[in-house]
Amino acid sequence: MRRKLACSAVGSLLSLGAIAAPVIYNNDVLSGRAAFDSTITGVGGTVQTLALSGLTSNASSWTLPGLTIRATDNTDRFVYGDYNGYRAAGRPYAVGGATIAIAPAVPASGSGLTFTFATPVNAFGLEIADWATCCTSVLHPDTGAPVGSNLFISFDGGATRIVANAINADSNPGNKDYDGDGTTDYAFTNFVAAIDDSRTFSTVTFYGDGLGEALYAGGTLRWAAVSTGSVSSPAAAPAPSAIDEPAVVGLAGMAIGGALLNRRRRLRWQHGRPETR
Repeated sequence: MRRKLACSAVGSLLSLGAIAAPVIYNNDVLSGRAAFDSTITGVGGTVQTLALSGLTSNASSWTLPGLTIRATDNTDRFVYGDYNGYRAAGRPYAVGGATIAIAPAVPASGSGLTFTFATPVNAFGLEIADWATCCTSVLHPDTGAPVGSNLFISFDGGATRIVANAINADSNPGNKDYDGDGTTDYAFTNFVAAIDDSRTFSTVTFYGDGLGEALYAGGTLRWAAVSTGSVSSPAAAPAPSAIDEPAVVGLAGMAIGGALLNRRRRLRWQHGRPETR
C-alpha cells in the first residue's frame, strides 16, 4: 500500500508539468519569425505564411486565401501598405506586408481584429507596427491588465493572453541597434505570436489596449496546426541530467512524505486515536 501511495504522490507531482500555458513570442520581426518557424518545424508542423497585400482601406473585412480578417467591432479601418516605407527602403526591420489600423478603445477587444481560418489552427503570429510610440502609462481598471500598452491574443474567444507589455519605447523589442553603430534604431516594429497546443481553433482575436496610440497589425501572417501537446508536453522538457536532480528528488520526497503522513492520520482516526500534532 505504501508503495502505491508513494508512486501516486510522485505521479501527481510530475504531472503538474503537463499543465502548460500557451507559448508566447514577442520579438523583433526577424528574430520572431525565425523563433516561431523553428518551433513549428521542430515538432513536425508546417508554417503557413501570407504577406498581406491588395487590402482596401475603409473596409471592415477582407477575404484572403485560407482565412478572412474582420474588424471585431465591424468598423471601417485604414490599411497601411508599407509602414514608414521601410520595405521599399530595404530595412531589415520592415514588416512583410500591409498592416491594418487598430485604434485601441474601450472595450479594447472590440477595436481589434478577428482572424477566421478555413482549416483550424493552434499557432498564430503577426507583425506589429507603431506600437509603444506613446500611451505607455495607461491604467486599465476595466481589465486588470498591467499598466502600459498591452497586446493580446485570444483563441476562439477563450482565455485572453497578454503577449506583450510596454511601459516605454524601449519595451518594444524591435527598437534596437540593427546596424551596430551603438545607437538604438527606433523602428517600432515587432512580431508577436502564441501557440496553444491543447487543441485547435477556428478563430483568433488580436487587439491592444494602449488608449490613444496608433497601432497597426498584419504584415506577413504565420499560422500552423501542431499535434496536441507537441510543444507543451513534458517530453519536450530538458532531460533529467540537465536539471537540478537533488531539487526534484527533494520535492518528490516531500510529496511522498505528505501522502504517507495523511494516511497515518486517517488510520489513527479509524482506530479511535485522534492525531494530536
